[in-house]
Amino acid sequence: MIARCATALLMALLVVVSPAALAAAAASQASPGGVLKVEVSLDNEGHAFYSVTRRGRPVIDASRLGFLFTDAPKFERNLSVSAQSTNSHDDTWEQPWGERRYVRNHYNELRVTLQEKIAPSRKLDVVFRVYDDGLGFRYEFPQQPALTTVNIGDELTEFAVPEHATAWWIPAGEWNRYEYLYNKTPLAEVGQAHTPITVRTDSGLHIAFHEAALVDYSSMWLRRVTGQRLKSTLSPSSSAARVSRTAPFNTPWRTMQIADSAGGLVMSDLILNLNEPNKLGDVSWVHPFKYVGVWWGMHLGTETWASGPHHGATTANTKRYIDFAAKHGFRGVLVEGWNKGWDGDWFANGADFSFTESYPDFDLEAVTKYARSKGVHLIGHHETSGNIANYERQLSTALDLYARLGVDSVKTGYVADAGGIQAIGPDGKPRFEWHDGQVMSRHHLKVVTEAAKRHIAVDPHEPIKDTGLRRTYPNWVAREGARGMEYNAWGDPPNPPEHEPNLVFTRLLAGPMDFTPGVLSLVGKNGQRIQSTIAKQLANYVVIYSPIQMAADLPENYEKHLDAFQFIEDVPTDWSDTRVLDGEVGDYVAIARKDRNSNDWYLGAVTDEHARLVEVTLDFLDEGRSYTAQIYRDGNDADWQRAPFSIAIEKRPVRRGEKMMLRLASGGGQAIRFVASKR
Repeated sequence: MIARCATALLMALLVVVSPAALAAAAASQASPGGVLKVEVSLDNEGHAFYSVTRRGRPVIDASRLGFLFTDAPKFERNLSVSAQSTNSHDDTWEQPWGERRYVRNHYNELRVTLQEKIAPSRKLDVVFRVYDDGLGFRYEFPQQPALTTVNIGDELTEFAVPEHATAWWIPAGEWNRYEYLYNKTPLAEVGQAHTPITVRTDSGLHIAFHEAALVDYSSMWLRRVTGQRLKSTLSPSSSAARVSRTAPFNTPWRTMQIADSAGGLVMSDLILNLNEPNKLGDVSWVHPFKYVGVWWGMHLGTETWASGPHHGATTANTKRYIDFAAKHGFRGVLVEGWNKGWDGDWFANGADFSFTESYPDFDLEAVTKYARSKGVHLIGHHETSGNIANYERQLSTALDLYARLGVDSVKTGYVADAGGIQAIGPDGKPRFEWHDGQVMSRHHLKVVTEAAKRHIAVDPHEPIKDTGLRRTYPNWVAREGARGMEYNAWGDPPNPPEHEPNLVFTRLLAGPMDFTPGVLSLVGKNGQRIQSTIAKQLANYVVIYSPIQMAADLPENYEKHLDAFQFIEDVPTDWSDTRVLDGEVGDYVAIARKDRNSNDWYLGAVTDEHARLVEVTLDFLDEGRSYTAQIYRDGNDADWQRAPFSIAIEKRPVRRGEKMMLRLASGGGQAIRFVASKR
């Protein structure tokens, strides 16, 4: 009996103790406050691993490091640590625009050189930057005779989560881009996912896996291999290698934001801090703004992008939007469908697009001149249908045209299915790529840098994912990269009430999203109901961060809801401070932000399908200053299904430290402007 018990115990230990767990520690580094610690180890076969603890408890178990190459042996065993060094850094930098004005960048660094113990003795640096609220690590390929041209088949990087966890994620490698509803599953049931992927362990720890500074490299997907072990896999390429680079070069940072609460993830500046500082110099020409546009009518089916009797982008219609923007203080007017190429099956044939020739019923010169006379700026539009070969041939000429006419921002588009990006290969022949592969990483940066030369800001839709490059290139103001408002017009299904509370703690951890909120009519194509109250539409302007915010509804619909529309007129798009007051992934969130250009604060709170009460403390308001709270809340009978238009608009005085109870209806929200008094 004793022998059988001993044997059972030994077998159990063999199951739970992997070779990686028996690896010998070779180097370690703690965060500045000692909250996190990373450790690099090697097993007896020379496999390299890293692990992470938080306040002494495992967060990431021993996880592999290494690479597969297409034309060379893999780099993953017979390794030794041939050198290591540590460093510390602490500074504060200013964002030209953003969620907060000043960002502290405080980390401890560990650099480990892994080198093969056998020929050809290749080496590779792994650099960790460890913050109290997360960490990032990247591979740095040095110049060396044995590895000059680096053709990467895939990464072997892993993330092994030891504690049972729930995950919020969208699939990678399927239909197109990132436009999915978020799955909520046990981490052990995740398939292949885009990042950010957010997990919450049973003890309440929150971890968001992502990457930073994606430059000239394929995006990282995460694929569950066993249990709760995630393995990186790079977005595919039309060639054998998913990444081809010449050494020396660095990979993007592999990141983990780690916090006790969901709100702690949002408050982290890890992704921005792991990007290089502004490379553009003076960017005072980049302006946060709100805009309206010739857009929602196309999604309703009442207007068309294509020419014809229902063409939306006519001179007369655009002037109508310009008049509305001028009347209500909006800086921009977006016009989609102004240029030739939309007739026929444009989705499948981006080669027909011209980015300089307009349809006969749209006079670009006259429209931009009229906009200038009203103090309004036209927002350009370049839909490529994924044909970047056609777009890049015209890019300089198209941007020059906008610059000449004073169009200082452009929305680009890449509507195409998976593997449908049309490019030209090194051999001059057509090739087909993915939205988030190395080719598109290069393309998006080319567009951004060429636009910067002409003082034009860029907002791509169907983009490559955000990895914080707005710090380095501040004219990259926003992007889509998730299900936006248009799915509420024709989506099957439309976005559910939990969608926004999901986005805040997943997609928006990567950076700003051009969600195009504010449809106060609450109806889509053919009468499809939007699963929201009118107060939630207002709250989204605070909850979903972007330095550019669209008022997406038709002007005539805003005229029917001018009392509620007042909040959209008032709310800014540039902030000096941001505080997450409360929230849970996919359930609800309450966020307060301070206007960068005044002492006013704004609060937005949204919930899922469940009505709830959320108590917040107004400890974010300035000490010694009184405020008037302009409240836009769900009415007492509000409910997205039964009474979506029920809204109460009221005012009352408030001071710092008071408590407020936010009543959120099913699918509802609350928006508040705290107007500061003069001292």
